[in-house]
Amino acid sequence: MNGIQAAQVLTSVEGRVGRIRLNRPKAIHALNPGMVDIITQALLAWRGDDAVVAVMIDHAPAPDGDPKLSRGFCAGGDIAMIAQSAKVDCVEADRFFFDEYRMNHLLFVYNKPVVTFMDGITMGGGVGIAAPSRYRIATERTLLAMPETGIGLFPDVGGGWFLPRLPGRVGAWLAVTGARIDGADALSIGMATHYMASDRLDGVKAQIIADPGRLSEILDAGRTRPPPAKLNALRGDIDRLFASERYEDILAALRTDGAEWAQKQLALLAPKSPQTVKVALRQLAEGARIADFADNMRNEYRIARHVIRRPDFVEGVRALIFDKDNAPRWNPASAGNVTDELIQSLFAPLPPEQEWTPLPELGERG
Repeated sequence: MNGIQAAQVLTSVEGRVGRIRLNRPKAIHALNPGMVDIITQALLAWRGDDAVVAVMIDHAPAPDGDPKLSRGFCAGGDIAMIAQSAKVDCVEADRFFFDEYRMNHLLFVYNKPVVTFMDGITMGGGVGIAAPSRYRIATERTLLAMPETGIGLFPDVGGGWFLPRLPGRVGAWLAVTGARIDGADALSIGMATHYMASDRLDGVKAQIIADPGRLSEILDAGRTRPPPAKLNALRGDIDRLFASERYEDILAALRTDGAEWAQKQLALLAPKSPQTVKVALRQLAEGARIADFADNMRNEYRIARHVIRRPDFVEGVRALIFDKDNAPRWNPASAGNVTDELIQSLFAPLPPEQEWTPLPELGERG
């Protein structure tokens, strides 16, 4: 691990608090393999260290306070790296997903309280860090989304577990449209446990470091009243129009409704990969029935390995990340041409030696 890579995540123990600070501001702290490894190793080291009683995860301040470099907590995974690997042999991409999902699982089963500050952009892999944390802090700057269907991927990093457990059909709506919600919305549906003004964060963090035994009390005292959640007014429409687990039914419901909000949802869905929208709907349906988080991550790893070998992922990254023409040519091009047989193949078990497993330090079941 070289010094440059190590500096992309800053780890330390302050008082009795283990601190993890994402430090890749030019990429909005997008996770790469080295960053995942640093986070995992720090969490494992503190897991059995009685001198550490809590863990705090946030992002480091931008150099010189540059607002262009202060946009968020974590924009996701290093999609460009994953796509380059998928174009060659998928080896690096497979390893990244395997290790990232182990990190997600470790956070979910962690034996000490973890508090993650979702200040600013929190998408994809950033949600994968925050969602399994015991405490999740949103602010007026929080912008949360799972935008993967727009690049031919799917809402992974535990999305199959967390999204179907949100109220009503909000999780399905977030998964298929990639809709962005703010901090008040995140609090209203349980993606955040607390809401506080961003100018309070430094003081709250200092209090936690001074007295981590009062972590929950400090967070409660630091709350500020959020603005009304805009999402609350949409819940009825979401539950009604996104009720089905079949993409064709959702499209038909939106077209039949014809109201302005329904038309906006059709516009959001139009550029998404039909294949991965269908994958997401099935993923959430299966995830709702899965009783163990490790089994969910095993399911997601199977999907990930299959999906990146299909043409839509590389094409989606080309259109949105590399060429930026925003004109992906999906294959299949429409929902009706995405067969049940194709979707079934993307959920197929892997050979035993390729299946995902939790970190060995946690045991087979975590």
